Amino acid sequence: MSLGGPELGNGNSDRTPAYDAGIETKENAKVNQSTVLVISDDVEFSRSVSVRWQAERNVPTFTMLSGDLWPRSIDNFQVAIVGPLRRELLSLILEPLHSTQQPLFCVCQDAPTAQLVRERWPRTSVLRLDQNWLDVLILAGSEAVRRAAAEARARTAEQSCVSLERQAMLGRYMLEMRHGLNNALTSLLGNSDLLLIEPGSLSAQARGQIETIRNMTLRIHEVLQRFSSLEKEMNVVAQQVERDSGKSRFAVAAGD
Repeated sequence: MSLGGPELGNGNSDRTPAYDAGIETKENAKVNQSTVLVISDDVEFSRSVSVRWQAERNVPTFTMLSGDLWPRSIDNFQVAIVGPLRRELLSLILEPLHSTQQPLFCVCQDAPTAQLVRERWPRTSVLRLDQNWLDVLILAGSEAVRRAAAEARARTAEQSCVSLERQAMLGRYMLEMRHGLNNALTSLLGNSDLLLIEPGSLSAQARGQIETIRNMTLRIHEVLQRFSSLEKEMNVVAQQVERDSGKSRFAVAAGD
């Protein structure tokens, strides 16, 4: 029986599934960045993996290579699956994959090969080509893809949190310095007004420069006033969130 899927051995990596076929769903979009690397000399093996995965709720993108195309500069993948290979290619392919932090699966045709992989590359999840190997592989691989996607989201959230913390620190510093800045601005405005109310005491050029200083001081004062308004709004929101949280806890307690 012929299974639909990409042909291997043409010197190029093939990328399938729903995205490349023009079929994209909301669930597929969630894992649009998830890529499964499949390396095998057996074209039918790679086809079986890709076709079987189409039945799952979340379908990743596949990068498929034959053993002869390795090594290749491929580092953007979340899960690697190694299928039947010539014995002399095992070390060449598994060694660099084993050194990464990505989940690694190896499907072996015989017990000696499986034992060798377990001993030399202990991080590898080893499967045998038995009756249920494909279902087990897809189940474990799907979970690995979901976990990798969750970890990627966590890293992104952590980076965003660090950036927000830096911005919050700058904001707190500006709020703390606001009083001192207001005092300095008040002094600038007062002195510039005193100079400007004395007619004839200044040249036209000097008067223009002082007016520029006064106008810029007023603009800075307006910015600080907006900071004050923002602080008040944030305090109101924080109080509202705290009240809503208290109501929720009370409702839960009452329900119990």
